[in-house]
Amino acid sequence: MNAHFSFGPATGVGSLPGGDAREAARAATGSFEDFPFLAELPARGPGADMIGRTAGMLVELFARVEPSGWRIGDRPGRDTKRARSWLGEDLDALEEFTQGYEGQVKVQAVGPWTLAAALELKNGQSVLSDHGARRDLAGSLAEGLRLHLDEVRRRVPGAQIVLQLDEPSLTPVLRGQVKTASGYHTHRAVDRQVVEATLRDVVGVHGDGPVVVHSCAPDVPFALLRRVGAAAVSFDFSLFTERDDDVIGEAVEGGTRLFAGVVPGVDAPLSDPAGSVMGVRTLWRRLGLPPGLLTEAVTLTPSCGLAGASPAYARQALAHCVQAARSLADNPE
Repeated sequence: MNAHFSFGPATGVGSLPGGDAREAARAATGSFEDFPFLAELPARGPGADMIGRTAGMLVELFARVEPSGWRIGDRPGRDTKRARSWLGEDLDALEEFTQGYEGQVKVQAVGPWTLAAALELKNGQSVLSDHGARRDLAGSLAEGLRLHLDEVRRRVPGAQIVLQLDEPSLTPVLRGQVKTASGYHTHRAVDRQVVEATLRDVVGVHGDGPVVVHSCAPDVPFALLRRVGAAAVSFDFSLFTERDDDVIGEAVEGGTRLFAGVVPGVDAPLSDPAGSVMGVRTLWRRLGLPPGLLTEAVTLTPSCGLAGASPAYARQALAHCVQAARSLADNPE
């Protein structure tokens, strides 16, 4: 299932601060010459946030903003139109800054379970609570992603597209920790096999292309993500402790790429690049893995999206990921 892909040494997670699509595309392509990404700018408002942006990609399902969040409606309203128009703007900017580029480009969308946990049905209940609605949503998302990937291919014809699915709610869905609308109760845990089957279908939309699943929440289910065909897992490295060693070791030995979030996602003093990857080197030694495998197995990223950072820090964080990756390659011991 996991074909072996070689990924660039560093990339971004997805979101950047500000609202200027060209400025964001310049940062996302200029920082990572061999692994740019399609920037997301949630500061523009509803529809530019990760849930609204992905809701705008759905086929034959439409969502609008209610005071409680995004709710499924009957027809495309102004929120859907706005989400689509911003995505179009971001694609225009990406296309402009990737003229003649050949290599990997990463695009992001919310995965089926985080989307189901975030969207409401017309009656105000969560999509997560309704088996049929979840199935329809996953089908609509798969179709929408297919169209989106085709569009990116058309605009950046030399690109090998890497699809990132954002699934921060995956562990809460599996554990029955997603709160109901009232906030007093939680939704029942969804059966693991159902979770896997749905994810496998959505991952499969990218055919032979590599899919990364991202979550900057604790307890990322690595083994499950490997089973559904994810080529890589993107996570916040600071949340990992020695008790996660076995899970990480098995993933690396199984050929799963680690997108390790080692640079803080909000303004913070940055250590020297070697300091930022010290934890990764230490982990490698603990696992007894060959140092030469490090650059083959690890791509460095910020710990999460950078929407909450200052523009100056966001640019610095992206550059820092590249420098830290260089430090890892030059000195893996």
